Amino acid sequence: MLLPLNISHMAETQVLAKPTILIQLDVDPQPSVFDGVVAVDTGVAHLFRHGGITPETVRDLVHGAIFTRGPADLRSTAIFVGGSDAARAEAVLDAVKSSFFGPFKVSVLFDPNGANTTAAAAVLATLEGLGGSVEGTRIAVLGGTGPVGGRVARLLAGLGANVTLGSRDPKRAKAAAETIKARVGTLVDSFGTSDLESLETGLDGASAVVAAGAAGVVLLPRSVRDRLSSLKVLIDLNAVPPLGIEGVEVMDKRTERDGLLTWGALGVGGTKMKIHKAALKRLFESNDAIIDAEQALAIGQSLRA
Repeated sequence: MLLPLNISHMAETQVLAKPTILIQLDVDPQPSVFDGVVAVDTGVAHLFRHGGITPETVRDLVHGAIFTRGPADLRSTAIFVGGSDAARAEAVLDAVKSSFFGPFKVSVLFDPNGANTTAAAAVLATLEGLGGSVEGTRIAVLGGTGPVGGRVARLLAGLGANVTLGSRDPKRAKAAAETIKARVGTLVDSFGTSDLESLETGLDGASAVVAAGAAGVVLLPRSVRDRLSSLKVLIDLNAVPPLGIEGVEVMDKRTERDGLLTWGALGVGGTKMKIHKAALKRLFESNDAIIDAEQALAIGQSLRA
């Protein structure tokens, strides 16, 4: 019995469709279980996990991915680059992109230690707290030399905010600010936070503070915070007590405290997870997407549209 033409075509399409494959390249010895679970929960058909990745080991893995399927089917293959060391992961990302040529490429999500998706979620919270725009607004990022803080600052600067980076090491803060300026073309200030007087001076005039420092370290004590009359928004990305900003709770999500809008780590984390899952799905829409911090933010904005 012959199938009607349209049904026959549908059956052929289903047979020829390739299952999705995500190749997880992690710079740590053991690939992140967190990232693997999110990939499975997002619906990836097959997950290939590789740990201890260095730039020197990338090419053969990438070529194995791009030469086993024809160009028309490469949209069903994608790469996730991650790990706890963002700088090493950056080098792996560069090696991945260098391994592509012509039509032989696949989409890549770059999210070491969740830095890009977390930063994007923090910026979305900042935008929400400040009424939808940060252009011309002074915003301070504490712990701004770390992978998350640096990306928060970069994204905010790209949106036109007057960003200032705070760090216990003023030289590192200045270097990080110069790196961001070179990338986005926007001036970024910096200041030291080693003593309360310097911290208060650096935060003077800021409408929002994003704390993205090391776990268990108080970056903004209440004694300083309460003297900053310009503040409207506080966002703390640390979930380990003591929290980074005194007076913010980990579950806060647009919570009003003492006249300020506050977000805690878990309040931001829900948005981060939505961006992460949406970014994974976006990988399989084409074979040439590179999803870095800016693209993660755009995905987050599209989810709120």
